[in-house]
Amino acid sequence: MTATTPDPHTVLGDCAPAYAPLRDLLARNLSSGADLGASVAVIRDGELVADLWGGEARPGEAWQEDTIVRVWSVTKTMASLTALVLADRGELDLDAPVADYWPSFADERILVRHLLSHTSGMSGWTERLSTEALLDLPLANEMLARQEPWFEPGSGSGYHMVSYGHLVDGLVRGVTGKPLAEVFAELVAGPLGADFHLGVPEGELGRCADLEAPPPGGIDVSALPEGNLMIPTLVNPKLDPAEFNTAQMRTVSLAGINGHGNARSIARAQSVVSHDGEVGGVRLLSPATVERIFEVQADGVDQVLLTPMRWGIGYGLPQPVAAPAVPGGRVCWWTGYGGAIVVNDLERRVTVAYAMNRMTQHMTSSERTDAYVRTAFECVEAAG
Repeated sequence: MTATTPDPHTVLGDCAPAYAPLRDLLARNLSSGADLGASVAVIRDGELVADLWGGEARPGEAWQEDTIVRVWSVTKTMASLTALVLADRGELDLDAPVADYWPSFADERILVRHLLSHTSGMSGWTERLSTEALLDLPLANEMLARQEPWFEPGSGSGYHMVSYGHLVDGLVRGVTGKPLAEVFAELVAGPLGADFHLGVPEGELGRCADLEAPPPGGIDVSALPEGNLMIPTLVNPKLDPAEFNTAQMRTVSLAGINGHGNARSIARAQSVVSHDGEVGGVRLLSPATVERIFEVQADGVDQVLLTPMRWGIGYGLPQPVAAPAVPGGRVCWWTGYGGAIVVNDLERRVTVAYAMNRMTQHMTSSERTDAYVRTAFECVEAAG
């Protein structure tokens, strides 16, 4: 990566003419400071019709074509996709108990689809967890495996904010004997040529953009209902923003919160879903497995996010309160703390992705992210 001082107004990359408004939006956000550095991409019918980036990876250093950044919970879509590929290959039954694959997993009521849809009750750790223990996957996985769920499995959703990656990692280890990061690379990122990492290799750390923590004032703890699950999920462990950009946090695979990629690589990997299981001549999922994503597992107020959510298997489904800019129809999506997002639209055969380093107050939606999603789909419509 070459260190330069970029013009913050400059947007690099290419897009089809109909997607010029998306380029203009990125340019405005870079100019105004709404974005420090960012990338946005659209794949439609197998073609990368918008691949745009600009701004700074860190002060004084340009966001390059191959810059990658931590995208928080967008990472969960990569963990989900890996599990779905294993299911499609007949190695994993979505309706089977997790304990069939993970022998130390204590609660036999919890099914694989419960883990993937945030309905298992394993929203976080009951036992006190340090940051060091969080980064020790076998240890943190087994702490989850032996605990009681926080609510009746399958009775509703409670977002697995951090625990999701550990749960899927433990499951995938039980199925394959390998960690999730390795299986994702072998079965998803490698075949699709997607530059997305569940744990950044040490030799690639120089490509990582630095995250800028969001401004304070996001959650009014005093306004939360008594007995809520948000607080115990958020504070155990309580992550320090000062650690976001450390090599330790980047190289370990926390597949719920610390995957690194850019809009292009996110869209490349996830477009296999929007394209009915096959993109660029690579088939990872059968249409039948793709359809399982849209089986509603929970529809109501999420006990951790405290907002109405519709969960399919591995993805959020359209819910106007949680994601006002995500279109309806055969659409699945998820977003990341601070603003990153991916939206798969199967009817239009479109995947939209956005990844940035200047975080804002964003749990499931925010004005900046909504504008990118709305503009991208307006461009899709304009393109005909």
